[in-house]
Amino acid sequence: MHLSTVETVLEYEILAPTHFCFNIEAAHWPTQNIVSERLAVSSGVSVHSFTDPGSGNRFFRFDASPGPLLVDYKAEVEVFTEHIDEHLAETPVSQVPDQILHYLMPTRYCESDLLGAEAQSLFGNEAPGISRIRSLIRWIHDNIDYRPGSTTSTTTAQEVFTQRSGVCRDFAHLGITFCRALNIPARLVVGYVWFDEPPQDFHAIFEAWIGGRWVLFDPTGMAPVDRVVRIGTGRDAKDVAFSTIFGSLRMTRKEVNVLEHDPRGRAASGAEALQLAACAPAAPLAAA
Repeated sequence: MHLSTVETVLEYEILAPTHFCFNIEAAHWPTQNIVSERLAVSSGVSVHSFTDPGSGNRFFRFDASPGPLLVDYKAEVEVFTEHIDEHLAETPVSQVPDQILHYLMPTRYCESDLLGAEAQSLFGNEAPGISRIRSLIRWIHDNIDYRPGSTTSTTTAQEVFTQRSGVCRDFAHLGITFCRALNIPARLVVGYVWFDEPPQDFHAIFEAWIGGRWVLFDPTGMAPVDRVVRIGTGRDAKDVAFSTIFGSLRMTRKEVNVLEHDPRGRAASGAEALQLAACAPAAPLAAA
């Protein structure tokens, strides 16, 4: 078990009446426990919250008038480690559960239909099972450069495969795409996690349906997947955007903080904790 304190601070200058939908709260998920949390939004805003029953993703929405806006979420979350059997077998498509079948389909960011030939050429001769997923993870890590600023919010897996660079979201999208092209259900996971070398944003990884269960993978190799505080789970990035905005505004601050504690209750030392601060503002996501 790992214990983390996570926080997101977002500030905006709203230029016209705007509707917000945020997904920054720790998810209700079997492998994590929210010990405590608080959400603060600028006064005068009426917040409506809801949880997606299928994914456990938590959202809050509100209307905001022109002027400054502050959103601050902080939580203490326990994440439990799961044992992974390295002999897990792939599930034949005919036996994939109904509720998981759609994670085999191409999506906006994960064009498994367009990269099918490439996936088969690279991994089609690999022995089916978790070892084949480990192989494609190694290929992504060795052949795609982690390069902040090399992609945008609309970059797809096919574009990442062609240009050979991207950030964590792009690495995860390519892993999902390869898996789906090999008839392995896969989906995107975003969350908070502690790093030796922090990225500029929330971290994206993916999980594949293997051996009758979901197993997490990080193609960037930047984070221990058993310490990720899950925020969102979805088919691709459009399902798990940290903010979806309908209106006109300017982001003035985005700050993500992660502090990992010793699981026995001893606060982590300075060498064991990291604050990810002063992240570069990103353009607001348009509604899908």
